[in-house]
Amino acid sequence: MSFDAIGGVAACLIIGLIVVAVGLLSSAVRIVQEYERGVVFRLGRLMGGRGPGLVLVIPVIERMMKVDLRVVTLDVPTQEAITNDNVTVKVNAVAYFRVINPDLAVVQVEDFRRATWQISQTSLRSVIGEAQLDELLAERDRLNEKLARIIDEATEPWGVKVSLVEIKDVELPPSMQRAMARQAEAEREKRAKIIHAEGEFQAAQQLREAAGMLSGEKGAMTLRYLQTLTEISAEKNSTIIFPLPIELLHTFLDNSGK
Repeated sequence: MSFDAIGGVAACLIIGLIVVAVGLLSSAVRIVQEYERGVVFRLGRLMGGRGPGLVLVIPVIERMMKVDLRVVTLDVPTQEAITNDNVTVKVNAVAYFRVINPDLAVVQVEDFRRATWQISQTSLRSVIGEAQLDELLAERDRLNEKLARIIDEATEPWGVKVSLVEIKDVELPPSMQRAMARQAEAEREKRAKIIHAEGEFQAAQQLREAAGMLSGEKGAMTLRYLQTLTEISAEKNSTIIFPLPIELLHTFLDNSGK
């Protein structure tokens, strides 16, 4: 074999070694962002989280999985549920969660996002089934807190923290909407009648007090008669028969008696 052939083979080997070394180096160097953590396995055994920054991984021997630590917004699709008072409703919700333990999020569950999504759906139906329709409409904050607590307890072994759950929309059947509209209308009519009755009662009290004041003061009724005559005297196209109060005749009766 000539020296040129040997030199060519050697050059090929050197180039191959350089390519392999570059490939191993690129696979050994990983960059983990500030909002991520790298979970490293060595020969299948958990070695813990690493990062953020530059992380060195032993090629072939070690394997790293990245886990995002940012808050995840999870839309819970519309669920059809039956309330405690047998009303069928459709509700949807939104959940906010984040990973607080990357090791558990990788080791304890296959896909923590999908698992959290599933447990949110089932918990939503369960909470709606335990509540009545009035509670669902008027006490939504309390139901949100209860729902967040249930989901958080279920996802805690996975290293997932659920911070907030909000029930967004509640869709009622058309028949229930019409019934609620009739109920609201009846309630408004009830309040109107009560207010009218209270007004009549207060007016009657005022009239009673006014009558007592007029009857208790000597000459007050006469002044009232005269005021009424003044008010109706503007109408000149009619004949008015007005009873003469006996108080006006007291003076004449007293003089005739003397």
